[in-house]
Amino acid sequence: MAQQINQSNENKQENSDVGQLPFERAIDELESIVKRLEDGKVALEESVAIYERGEALKRRCEDLLRQAEARVEKITLDATGKPTGSEPLDFE
Repeated sequence: MAQQINQSNENKQENSDVGQLPFERAIDELESIVKRLEDGKVALEESVAIYERGEALKRRCEDLLRQAEARVEKITLDATGKPTGSEPLDFE
């Protein structure tokens, strides 16, 4: 049991850098992890560890995408077609 707790803490420390990764690097690493897991040539303990990192990378990518969507704006035009400003993009 103590070994599992220590290993869990180590995995959290190893994944702490994920929050600093740019989207492109995070998605590339996530794709690499998926490929390794799909190949099935990874030992069980390593599979669990890289799966956990993959989950952290997935959350990072989702967060970055949400942030990007929040910044997307559409240009508003007046009756003559001239830009008058911008407003948040309506996703509906």
